[in-house]
Amino acid sequence: MIIVLKINISQEQKEHVIQLLEEHGLKAVVSHGVERTIVGVIGSEENVLKAKPHVEALEGVESVVRILKPFKLVSREFKKEDTVVDVRGVKIGARRVVAIAGPCSVENKKMMFEIADEVKKGGATILRGGAYKPRTSPYAFQGLGRHGLEILAEARERTGMPVCTEIMDTRDIEAFEEFADILQVGARNVQNFNLLKEVGKSKKPVLLKRGMMTTITEYLMAAEYILSNGNPNVILCERGIRTFEDMTRNTLDLSAIPLIKSLSHLPIISDPSHGTGKRDLIPPMAKASVACGADGLILEVHNCPEKALSDGAQSLYPSMFVKLMEELKPVAHAVGREI
Repeated sequence: MIIVLKINISQEQKEHVIQLLEEHGLKAVVSHGVERTIVGVIGSEENVLKAKPHVEALEGVESVVRILKPFKLVSREFKKEDTVVDVRGVKIGARRVVAIAGPCSVENKKMMFEIADEVKKGGATILRGGAYKPRTSPYAFQGLGRHGLEILAEARERTGMPVCTEIMDTRDIEAFEEFADILQVGARNVQNFNLLKEVGKSKKPVLLKRGMMTTITEYLMAAEYILSNGNPNVILCERGIRTFEDMTRNTLDLSAIPLIKSLSHLPIISDPSHGTGKRDLIPPMAKASVACGADGLILEVHNCPEKALSDGAQSLYPSMFVKLMEELKPVAHAVGREI
């Protein structure tokens, strides 16, 4: 349930509300909105029902509303205003559509620096690159590990761009918090609940990708794990789902973008690289994503895709990235945004 507090509630009254919830074995999550302060209540249905009449009787409480959806903290019912996630000054979910760009994998320092310089020049504001790579084949390139994180941190110092990279294991949290700015949870780990809990305890923003077989409800419940563990800075990402179609790597579900925006206050970006798996399809799907309301794009860019150690076929050449960023400007303008 959510508790709507009166505008003139005192700090003492607010603390009394939270204390009462804790006495009933419930956790309170406070959201300060433009007009009202809302308290989200987390806990068992039984405890919520027992606490409800006592909460309604408290001074300073305007109303108590039950949230019927299974996801609570990520819902529009809990927070009507859009959440804007600040990543070292780059705001995701604001008017500007953010571009996160870089190679699929960090292969070596020289390549990483060259691509970082190119994408920054082209208009990217966040740098991506995989230090640890989840691969279908155990024989495929698995990434450089911690050394890859160190290279990303050096690229950040070189360009001033925050870095986004994928975390796969709870044991690596400490290293990622040291070197990364956004902890990316990939499609294969969207329901790795132990990992979701751990990144929920982190103070770093989390980029949560939709799983290839994940329904929207399941996806938002995954985000709920992160928020319920204390981290409100979650960025959702539609990256394509698996369907019967085999002409593309995945089927980019563009309808998920406006649908999720109607259900949740969290920002959502689009990944047309993984969503299509084909270089020539990335520009039109990127434009369509922006037209659908995406708050950003995550794009794979490589200066020599034919020699890339992973995902070369879906990596844009730097010149293609520059051209795409220019072509996105009128699309963004048409929907009241900017690039």
